[in-house]
Amino acid sequence: MEQVNNLERLMTIMDELREKCPWDRKQTIHTLRQQTLEEIYELTGAITDENWKGMKEELGDVLLHIVFYSKIASEQQQFNINDVIGTVCDKLITRHPHIYGDVQVADEEEVKQNWEKLKLKEGKKSVLDGVPHGMPALIKAMRLQGKAKQVGFEWSNKEEVWDKVKEELEEFRHEVDTNAAHEHLEDEFGDLLFSLINYSRFLHIDAENALEKTNKKFQRRFQAMERQAEAEGKALHDMSLEEMDAIWNKVKSSEKQ
Repeated sequence: MEQVNNLERLMTIMDELREKCPWDRKQTIHTLRQQTLEEIYELTGAITDENWKGMKEELGDVLLHIVFYSKIASEQQQFNINDVIGTVCDKLITRHPHIYGDVQVADEEEVKQNWEKLKLKEGKKSVLDGVPHGMPALIKAMRLQGKAKQVGFEWSNKEEVWDKVKEELEEFRHEVDTNAAHEHLEDEFGDLLFSLINYSRFLHIDAENALEKTNKKFQRRFQAMERQAEAEGKALHDMSLEEMDAIWNKVKSSEKQ
């Protein structure tokens, strides 16, 4: 009951802001778009850090945007928040016939396969439909590979995928060694990245999350290196690579300890 009351409270606040606040009244679905993307990235950052307090706050911000879009849509007589919730409820029931119907499944892979089959019956022309064009390339590669898997377009084991990685690496190195045109280098590098992402799936590694963790690790260590250099009365741009590398290794060692 508290959940319902809080949702109604949020919707009431949204109504009041839309009516009384100059900034909120001015917003459109287009002006909110970039802010929504930022909120999603902030949420994924909190998830990567396992920051539960941050997740709670960022989920609230994302929910606010959902209510905001729904409010604008209702003003345009398109749909309202109840329609949004009803649509996703109907979709979940329809796409889970093993729960709400008489379909039998053995494991999660069959659930995914049934999901894609149902989407095709709903009018999708390709199993790859539904992957947003504007999605970041690394995440898009993961989604494309995962969808292709549902129709059996998949390697048999991780050893085969690793062989493909090595093959793509050799092709890329050949292009580098022969001073190939930049376009060919870029093409082969893309193939190499795609194969590595494929391999990560077989190891059940979220490639996007793994890369983000490495980004954070690099940022943390680099900033620690800056602080160490400053403590020694030095500036990085005045130091040699060997000097910076020595500090970098100290930072790494201190982290491991």
